[in-house]
Amino acid sequence: MAELQRLWGMESVLEKNARARATGIPDFDEWVSARSQALLRLAYVLTGNQADAEDVVQDALSRALPRWSRICQADDVDAYVRRMVVNANVSRWRRFRRRETPTSVPVDGAAPAGMPSEERDALWQACQALPANQRTAIVLRFYEDLDYAQIAALTGVREGSVRSRVSRGVATLREELGEWHD
Repeated sequence: MAELQRLWGMESVLEKNARARATGIPDFDEWVSARSQALLRLAYVLTGNQADAEDVVQDALSRALPRWSRICQADDVDAYVRRMVVNANVSRWRRFRRRETPTSVPVDGAAPAGMPSEERDALWQACQALPANQRTAIVLRFYEDLDYAQIAALTGVREGSVRSRVSRGVATLREELGEWHD
């Protein structure tokens, strides 16, 4: 019966770990204890803060646990799980982007301090008129203060494309806003 459950994927995680120990496969808990700090450092660099890094690592490890018997047979287990952390971060970022909802009225303080409301409204309207890819690049570059490589990694395009989008977006904004761009 146990063999049928295993073949049909009904074997519990505890049973899989016990079977893995019996066959000489490294224990998941021991591996995580030894590598968790390195995984957290990687996730921190990817996400920029500790809480998100912990979430990303937890997500990756929760996906790795049920597949551990196959993962530990890989040529480089560390590289395999690091890739899982990177993928978990990308998935987290994509989920965040899907939840994002644009508004027709800008949030107070979104424009530079001291900018008159008519100029702020004009800037908001000009930004809304930009194509989505240019607007995203401009916001990430100037509002989030990310460099081109970071923007390329976040948006999934090449760095040259990001530079082009920022350049074209800034040129359009300067043309639209005229005297306010300086």
